[in-house]
Amino acid sequence: MTQDKVTYKEPSFIKSFTAGGVGGVALVCTGHPLDTIKVRLQTMPQPLPGQPPMFTGTFDCARSTVQKEGFRGLYRGMSAPLVGITPLYAVCFLGYSVGKRLQMKDRNDTLMLPQHFLAGMLAGVFTTSIMAPGERIKCLMQIQQGEKGAVKYASSWDCARQLYREGGIRNIYRGTMATLLRDVPASGTYFMTYEGLLLALTPEGKSHHDLSPLRVLFAGGMAGVFNWLSCIVQDTLKSRYQIAPEGKYPHGIRSVFRVLIKEEGFLALFRGLTPILLRAFPANAACFLGYETAMKVLNYVFPSY
Repeated sequence: MTQDKVTYKEPSFIKSFTAGGVGGVALVCTGHPLDTIKVRLQTMPQPLPGQPPMFTGTFDCARSTVQKEGFRGLYRGMSAPLVGITPLYAVCFLGYSVGKRLQMKDRNDTLMLPQHFLAGMLAGVFTTSIMAPGERIKCLMQIQQGEKGAVKYASSWDCARQLYREGGIRNIYRGTMATLLRDVPASGTYFMTYEGLLLALTPEGKSHHDLSPLRVLFAGGMAGVFNWLSCIVQDTLKSRYQIAPEGKYPHGIRSVFRVLIKEEGFLALFRGLTPILLRAFPANAACFLGYETAMKVLNYVFPSY
């Protein structure tokens, strides 16, 4: 086996779909609190002259949230991604499997790492239609602070209903192109990094399915880190656009970019990077471990499918 190739029998589409859903649930349950902190840091308003910022950093945001809202505040908006994450990651891993299969002559063919990047990009396209409305609802829920009676949206479902009532389905899907610009390159980086690390960690003559859970956790966690390093700027612009009032940014994330650079400077594009990276490793480690574990179970129960 050459250094830049990954060899294994490609699983069926149904197995990829099912195992991907299991991985997605594991990711949300592990990483949502830090995702909430990330969104709040990305979307906090610019302080007036002489006034301190709403949050001074990651740990101040976490402390303030817990003090005002309890630990449940860190899980605000979780129902939307949790309900959507099973089909989302199922479709993501299905799209990745389709992208690989399109480049393979048969299920035992080998792929170069750049081919895994292309397959991952296709996975990003597959997931955007599910990701965009979930991201819109999640971000709006996460920036709410205070007791339940003092917030605009009582739940994720209430948020979806109000958005639809205010502007129809287009209002729910606001930020779809921004999500696409984030997820296509990020998904390519995500899967290429994971497969590359699996290759490096797999002993000669072994399959990556034989790797220990610790090695899978490491590869999955680092894939998450590189995924977010590749898309933090797009994610910041997307979050700002999705929580903004109608008409504030007439040209989408291009308007967000101009306003953000003018008012807050270049570094504002990377706001929230600390909680992102703190979340990325454990959440995505859990995701890939869940995926690989589910795949082993499926291969055991349905060995010839």
